[in-house]
Amino acid sequence: MQLVDVDAAKAPAFGLSDEFLPLTSDFHVHNRHQLLYAASGLLYLTVGASDWVLPPHRAAFLSAGTLHQVRCEQPVALRTVYLDPSIVAAPPWDCRVFTVSPLAKELLLYAMRWNHQSDPDDPLLHSYFSTLGQLALEWSEQGALPFRLPVPPSDELRRVTRLIRDRLDESLSVADLAKAAALSERTLRRRFASELGMTPHAYLHAERMLAALDRLTNPSLSITEVALAVGFETPSSFSHAFTAFVGESPRDYRQKLRYHHKS
Repeated sequence: MQLVDVDAAKAPAFGLSDEFLPLTSDFHVHNRHQLLYAASGLLYLTVGASDWVLPPHRAAFLSAGTLHQVRCEQPVALRTVYLDPSIVAAPPWDCRVFTVSPLAKELLLYAMRWNHQSDPDDPLLHSYFSTLGQLALEWSEQGALPFRLPVPPSDELRRVTRLIRDRLDESLSVADLAKAAALSERTLRRRFASELGMTPHAYLHAERMLAALDRLTNPSLSITEVALAVGFETPSSFSHAFTAFVGESPRDYRQKLRYHHKS
């Protein structure tokens, strides 16, 4: 990992390549906008009350000054673009996640030719990053994507969500979750609705789907192994649930990952 003081860089915009082992960063902010793109692996991004998941065909636009945290549970090849607000005006939101088309991928990767020590007066740098930034804003305006989970504000529900994450391969009941929170089942359901806007079952299902996205990036795991690891008894039931959540089958999703890795 490169240790770069992003906000002190003389270049108003640049790319940064990092190879991360499993890690969890501190919450932090930058005075520049960021485009976060995992060229391989799966990146988790926490912004405010949402956990975003960034597989290799999704990227995030983070506005300058946005408090955030990143983590990964497997190695990740992270490609970040930093944009001074003088290059691209701040959008009216803190974070958006967009689909990385083949064109977007090539533009993000090509941005790595400039680094934090690049000539701040380079006219090509200004032209390139201004165009990339405007395109990223347009991509981001296409709307929110479903790869996110709300973050509970209370200690009780944080215990429950940790339990879910640690025991995805098990059949967890609402009674199990209520016990972890030291709450009644009725109170647990009410707290999930008020804090997270969803039922315990819906949260558990979404967590399983996001974990499946992570595991499908590992080519050594079969789809059956992924299904069992995230709590499904059969590949067919997993495939049906995954397709409903993501919009494509596990097989098609994995093929898309392979395409991004090769291209």
